[in-house]
Amino acid sequence: MDIFYPIRLFADRLSYGVFGLIPKTLLAEAVDFFIYDTIKIFILLATIIFVVSIIRSYLPPEKIRFILARKNPCIGNILASLLGIITPFCSCSAIPLFLGFVQASVPLGVTFSFLVASPMINEVALVLLFGMFGWKIALIYIASGLVIAVLSGIAIGKMKVENLIEPFVYNNLTKEGANFPGMTRKQRVDYAVKYTLDILKKVWLYVLIGIGIGAWIHGYVPADFLAQYAGGNKWYAVPLAVLIGIPLYSNAAGIIPLVSVLTEKGVAMGTTLAFMMAVTALSIPEFMILKRVMKTKLILIFAGVVGLGIIFTGYLFNAVLR
Repeated sequence: MDIFYPIRLFADRLSYGVFGLIPKTLLAEAVDFFIYDTIKIFILLATIIFVVSIIRSYLPPEKIRFILARKNPCIGNILASLLGIITPFCSCSAIPLFLGFVQASVPLGVTFSFLVASPMINEVALVLLFGMFGWKIALIYIASGLVIAVLSGIAIGKMKVENLIEPFVYNNLTKEGANFPGMTRKQRVDYAVKYTLDILKKVWLYVLIGIGIGAWIHGYVPADFLAQYAGGNKWYAVPLAVLIGIPLYSNAAGIIPLVSVLTEKGVAMGTTLAFMMAVTALSIPEFMILKRVMKTKLILIFAGVVGLGIIFTGYLFNAVLR
């Protein structure tokens, strides 16, 4: 059973029972989505930040840096992308690990490779794609996602944009780590709780705004909008699919059913894969959280580099899979 099923029941009860909204209406869909995703994302964020903080108290930053900050930068990007594949977080919940990498002095380009790969490549989605479309599409999905993550990280790393990270992220770098080896278990838990609360205080408003925008899109944009305007062989189908996917929010496994519907309605597979990658790797809730830890210019660079990689992949596979 879905571990978030109780949250779904609570959101439904609140939306349709307490608020008295009529099911299947646009307003009800938007409100229900907002309640469900707000609770789910805050639980994920708090849990992951806490767990990562505990792990960091045992794992010195030097060791993380040694593993990921290789002399050959491409190796670090590949390792970070592979780590992202085996950590199936959504785009928002991958950010705490991204912060941990930055604070461990892992090169920024390497951390972005992880930030792209973690939500984009998901083993559940891989299995579902294999079951629905066969091994060829499943391999294309994982290979293209890995290539986008590696190349995006390398491109951002070469831009030398460390000055676009907010100062508080680097301030934690100098404050933390000195007393970790001698900490008791209680001290580690206390540290993790404090760090989790500090991060949540900094990002909570941005999370709510991002989810609110995503909820409006979810409720008021028709499900067949993409099939209507990006179906067939239209030249603009791939970039349009990416632009439509960005305001939406889901993990890779959650978007697969829609992928199946789109292909049945005539949307080309490359266009569909581009849409799925945009939804999972580029989302407004993710951007709103990132806004608290990096400057707008870096968010635009990140979205632009990844978006161009996704668009290129969509066109490529539309040509290959004719």
